[in-house]
Amino acid sequence: MSNKVILITGASGGLGVSVTNRFLAGGETVIGSSRKITAAEFPAPNFVAMPADFTNDAAVRAAVDSIIQKYGRLDTLVHVLGGFAGGKSVAETDDATWNQMRDLNLNSAFYVLRAAIPHLRKSGNGRIVAIGSLAATAAHAGIGAYVTFKAALSMLVQTVALENKDAGLTANVILPGTMDTPVNRKSMPNADFSKWLKTESVAELAYFLGQDSAAHINGAVIPIDGQNS
Repeated sequence: MSNKVILITGASGGLGVSVTNRFLAGGETVIGSSRKITAAEFPAPNFVAMPADFTNDAAVRAAVDSIIQKYGRLDTLVHVLGGFAGGKSVAETDDATWNQMRDLNLNSAFYVLRAAIPHLRKSGNGRIVAIGSLAATAAHAGIGAYVTFKAALSMLVQTVALENKDAGLTANVILPGTMDTPVNRKSMPNADFSKWLKTESVAELAYFLGQDSAAHINGAVIPIDGQNS
């Protein structure tokens, strides 16, 4: 079993489950975090559940500090946490939706990056993998708040990549298209699910970017989509 310590945010979500299971299969010590999560969700000896609200800076700092106190290190951060809301024009978007998209898709990343980077730098070959959105590579009517903060997430992670390459720390962003998750199936029941991206494919890419063998990939923004899309 690897002695690396991995933190995965949004571990109990539709994509987070696949990402967490992939890292668990690799033998790493995986700390899976979501607002609500229990050890029973991932019955593996190398899994640790850590409930935390990553939209709260103090909670994020406490979570990262607890990892360092227990394990003395942090080698990889996989930031899966995010959220979607849309359906209205910018002129019609209310404060609650704007703030929710900011908190889930940008602030959470900023808070955990700020708390984790000092420890990831000490690893010598630290890895950061963030999940963005293929939709945020262009403007889309009706989802202005979502694409704005997902696009900002990509820029944030690319900046982190530049600032920390001296320590052997890499930071990359994966941009998935529409994924085959229970939530997406429920919200788009008439869609052709066979054309959607499998969460396992995204998890495999995230796992690769988290390995020592991916040291040559830094500051990349990598699109990945389903078949015939």
